Order: sequence, then structure tokens, then C-alpha cells
Amino acid sequence: MNDASKKICFTLLCAVLALATQPARAALNVLACEPEWAALTTELGGAHINVTSATNALQDPHQIQARPSLIARARNAELLVCTGMELEVGWLPILLQQSGNPKIAPGQPGNFAAGDFVPHLEVPNRLDRSDGDVHAQGNPHIQTDPHNIARVAAALSQRLRELDPPNATLYQQRYQEFATHWNAAMQKWEQQAAPLKGMAIVEHHKNLEYLLHWLGLRVVGTLEPKPGVEPSAAHLAELLAQLQRQPARMVLRAAYQDERASQWLAEHAQIPAVVLPFTVGGDARAQDLFGVFDDTVQRLLEAAK
Repeated sequence: MNDASKKICFTLLCAVLALATQPARAALNVLACEPEWAALTTELGGAHINVTSATNALQDPHQIQARPSLIARARNAELLVCTGMELEVGWLPILLQQSGNPKIAPGQPGNFAAGDFVPHLEVPNRLDRSDGDVHAQGNPHIQTDPHNIARVAAALSQRLRELDPPNATLYQQRYQEFATHWNAAMQKWEQQAAPLKGMAIVEHHKNLEYLLHWLGLRVVGTLEPKPGVEPSAAHLAELLAQLQRQPARMVLRAAYQDERASQWLAEHAQIPAVVLPFTVGGDARAQDLFGVFDDTVQRLLEAAK
């Protein structure tokens, strides 16, 4: 080997050693407000992110305590992924204030509100406390329509690429893979759920509106007399009388909601009470976003038999 060749080999060896000794970039710390956004961020980021969720599927996302452990996670977060649309208004402002983390403050790249990227249902014409728990920007439970998941995925992938440019190509590849599988799954779910279109249902709380709109289910009654107001015996009796005139095929509630009212109505109206996972972790089958919708469609079809 001549001197020139030795010099080239030495230069290449030094370059390889330099790359090998460079510290790997730490995973991007992400705090999600709800399990669905934790799951989606994991789908899009893989090993390049470290994700935790502020809530779980058996908690009401409206009512969370800003605990010290949660404040600590917010303090270390580089990206906050929430629904927005006032869903977390009762606890998120306190969490942001107590964390003192400017990276995830509203208006910063590290603050991502999924509700900014989807069409809103049930935007009120007026705001009045007497109407119950009504949100100014509309119904915030956007994750129950898989088309909204697709819209949010595109925007969230872009945000990850902006916050972590060295891994931008990998984020783009993961997004393309997710989008391909998700679009195929949506076609499957819509074909399976076609028999549900136009079916009359009763719901516990107005948190399934995006799901019902997607599948074409028809709401003929709500267990809560007003959003956020627990059903009284008198209201349930009125609803039962209404169903005798305008029957429903099933009564729906999310996994985190109390079962007593829906079970009472189901028994007296002789219709199935259906518990839907609502989000990731809502039951044994709903361990990821695909499982949530697989299980939701199957439960609705079984109840409709």
C-alpha cells in the first residue's frame, strides 16, 4: 500500500471513529394530554421519541389533577400534544403555569393542539352556563372519527420534523407507512359498519358525536339532560317514555363513564348497553389506535344483531 492509500485509509478510519464516538441524540420528550395522542405520536416517532400520557382511558379528560409528578413531566417535555378546543381547560393552564416550561407554552412550536387541524362539530351559537358543559370551539372529542386521526397525523408528523430535523426523513417514512395502513383500515371499517347507517341510538354524554357522524348513526336521546350534568331519575323516566314512542337499538357509553344509568335504561327499554373503548386502553382489545376502531365497530355490530 503506497503512502497516498495509507493516508486515505487513515482519514476514513478517523471519520468512522468520530461518528462512532459522537453521543446519540436523546429521544424527544413528548407529553400527550390523552392516550389517543400518545399512541399516535408513538406511531409517528417510534424509538426517536419518549412519550407519556397525562390521562388514561378510564379517566374523564375534563377532570384531571395537575399532580406534582405530572408537573415534572411537563417541565421536561419538548412537545405537548393535546386536543385543545377547551377539553383540558380545567387543568392544562395550571399545568403549564406550574411547569414553567417555555418550550410548550401556547403559541410555541412545542405546543400542538390536534383540534386545530380538523373540522369542528356542534359549535354553539351562544355560550350560556345554563346549557351545561358547552365548549366555545365545538365538541372536542374529535378522536372518535378515524378521518380526524388521519388529519392530525399529517400535521403532527410535520411538527416532529420541525422540532427534530436530524430525524426528519425517518419521521416522514413512519408517517407514510402509518397513513397507508390507516387508509386501508378506514375502508375496512366503513365497509363493515355500513349496516349501522341510520340506526337510532341513545348516548350517555355528547362525547361520541364524531363517531356517530362518521358512521351515520342517529341520536334519539341522551342520558345526561345537559352536557356534564348527571342523569336524574326523573330524566331517565322521561327518556324511557320517549323511547316507547321513538325506539332506539342500543345505548352507548364510553369506558370511563358510570354504567348505572345506561344499564337501567337498557334493562327497562330492553335494548343492549354498549361500552365503547373511546380511546386507547379503553378495553383489552383497544391497545392501539387500530384496536380502538376494530373493537368499536365490532361492538356496535354485535349490539345491532
